Parts: sequence; structure tokens; C-alpha cells
Amino acid sequence: MAQTLVTDCCIAGGGPAGMMCGYILARAGLKVSVLEKHEDFFRDFRGDTVHPSTMEVLSELGLLEDFLKRPHNAFLQLSALIGDTTVKVADFRHLPTKAKFMAVMPQWDFLNFLKEAGGRYPNLDVRMRCEAIDLIERDGRVVGVRAKGPDGDLDIEAKLVIAADGRSSVLRAKGGLRSVDLGAPIDVLWMRLPRKPEDTVVPLGRAGPGHFMIMIERGDYFQCAYVTPKGGFDAIKAGGLDAFRARIVEAAPFTKDRVQALKTWDDIKLLTVAVDRLTKWWKPGLLCIGDAAHAMSPVGGVGINLAIQDAVAAANILAGPLKQGPVANAPLAAVQARRQGPVKAMQAIQVAIQNEVLTPLLAAKGPIKVPWPAKLLNAIPLLRQIPARVVGMGFRMEHVAPSLRANKAS
Repeated sequence: MAQTLVTDCCIAGGGPAGMMCGYILARAGLKVSVLEKHEDFFRDFRGDTVHPSTMEVLSELGLLEDFLKRPHNAFLQLSALIGDTTVKVADFRHLPTKAKFMAVMPQWDFLNFLKEAGGRYPNLDVRMRCEAIDLIERDGRVVGVRAKGPDGDLDIEAKLVIAADGRSSVLRAKGGLRSVDLGAPIDVLWMRLPRKPEDTVVPLGRAGPGHFMIMIERGDYFQCAYVTPKGGFDAIKAGGLDAFRARIVEAAPFTKDRVQALKTWDDIKLLTVAVDRLTKWWKPGLLCIGDAAHAMSPVGGVGINLAIQDAVAAANILAGPLKQGPVANAPLAAVQARRQGPVKAMQAIQVAIQNEVLTPLLAAKGPIKVPWPAKLLNAIPLLRQIPARVVGMGFRMEHVAPSLRANKAS
């Protein structure tokens, strides 16, 4: 028979949304169980950008100083190479935030940081190798989660279940919640390439006829994202690894002496891009947040930060009701009402860039021209604050409620 555990809130998924929401609710004095199906957070080729909006949350929680002691890269500005022209895209230095830069840190380091910070709260139970596999429902309401852990089956009864288990959310499917597919004409190939000390200033993005690649500095290597048309990986593999290495060199000629680091296709990981969102994020006793509620394109690298904003909004709205008992429908609807507007706005921008910029770029055969908006960004520095604000802060930057900031670990 399954073991039984009783808690105030059970969160499926130990990603950014689940860990942040669990941490804040635990600070509020609630008993929280976070279920993470893997034995650790180490999954390469995940979102590494920690934007000013997320660092503002960390500041409000009193965690920013310790967070910035972790190894990271700080980007005050972002640039891209379009053809042979360097375009200055975004300038974070003027944002009204504590951190006026974008930090790049491996996501496993960020999640381990949140887990360690949560270790000060005995009421926060982070269970590794514990996978949520089903919902427990009673009288038309979700009342818990059925999970598989290292010690066998586990039934977790909770006043509220939060599904933060990603774009392939098991609990979203079990709850019968429906999504709208907004379309994604691209996929992304992730890989590592060695970085040398003389690689001082490297544009984040590289655009040319038939290619677009992102290169993120990570100490002694670059994490690279090579954009392909949807379903194009099979054709690339059929062309052979040498031909793919040549594509990388075409996009970034300075990598010619290091693309041999891609020894087999196992060194290249496919991210199948999806952009969707639920029409309804909740049902009685269940709320979806982060990618479980809205899968984001990698365009802009904003997925982790929108997930964090969802987590903050959910904790702000739900901490009080959770202390009173099972959460009614109105607070769950309030979370969706607060967050779906910013999500829709960001997804609209992502879809437009996918369709109007990346798709024509990948189909281009001859030299490409620098578009006039990029020319304006280069000519008028003040304009760079606009993309910095959209990417760095989003359309509604959430703040931790003062009452939740005040609580400290005993």
C-alpha cells in the first residue's frame, strides 16, 4: 500500500516555478512538499538567463547578495551580429531594478541555491526522485497527488496542488486542462563549444543567410543554440556531422579550430520548440504555473523569468487562503487573471519574431540587410532601453508581498 503524507500545498516539479513558489510559501509558515522526479537538478541545455526581474525577487527575499556570490556572468548590454554589422540590442544599465544587468548561471546552480536557501525552513520538504504521476480527486475536487518515490508509492493529500511540472505536464493532462497551440516554426539544437581566454567580447546572437545562432558564455565554454526550421534536425543529421560543423563555422568563423569538440551527434541536443497556453489554468484544488500553464519559445530567453513571476504571484495570492483551509476557486482564477495578460503579450512578441524574423532568415540564400529597427537601435542609444525593459522586466514585474518578505527562518 502507498504511504500517505499530509501537507498544505503539494507542488509537482522542482524547476524555477516550483522551487520559488515552494520557498515563498514556506517562508509564510505553510507546510509545502515539492516533488522533483530526478535525483538532482543537473540537466544541461536549459535556460541559464536570470533576468533583472528575477533578481529583484531575490533582493526582496534577502537572497540577492548570496546569489551573486555564485559563479555567473553579468551582461550589462546585449549585442547581435547581423551579417557583418554589430547591433547593440539592449541596455540594462538604466532599469529601475536592484540588478541592472542580466546574469547567466547554469540553471542547476540556481535551483540548488533555492533548495539550500529553503533548507532553513523545516516545513519545506523537497523530495528528489519523487515523480507525480496522478491526481487524487474527491467530490469533484483535487485533494492530492499520487507519486512514485525511491521508497515506493506515495499519496500526498494537500489543500492545494500546484502543477509546475513543465511543458509536458502530467498533472495538466490528468486534470483535463486544454491548451491552445500558437505554433512554432523552429527548433533549437543545443551544444557546447570551447571558449578561449582571448574570446573577450562575443555577440550573443549571430544572424546570417540561412542561420541564426546564440552563443552564451559559460566560463571555459560557450553554450550554443543553433536554430533550425521545425523538424529540420533529421535532414541535418542526414547531411553528416562534418557538414553541420561547417554550418557552425559559417555562423561563427572564429570557432573553426574548435568545432571538432562536437565528436558525435550525442553532443548535440534537440529542443523541440512549442508555444502554447492553457485556456484555463486551474480546476478546483489544482493550479498550473510556469511551462505547465504556458510553454514559451526560447526567443528572448524569458521562460525561466516568466515562471518565477507566476510563482511570486501565486504565492502572494494563495498564502493567505491556504492558511484558512482548502483554497476556493476565486483565488486560483485570480492568479490566472493576473498572469495571463503578461504571458499573452510576451508570446505574441515571440511568435512574431519566429514568423517574421527567424523563418525568413533561415530561408535566405543571399546577403541579408540590417533591418531598419536594428539600425535605429545602433543610432539612438536611448531606444535600447525598450528591449531591455521588455526582456529584463516583462510586462508585469511581480513583487513579493511585504508580509511574505518579513518572515525569517527561526
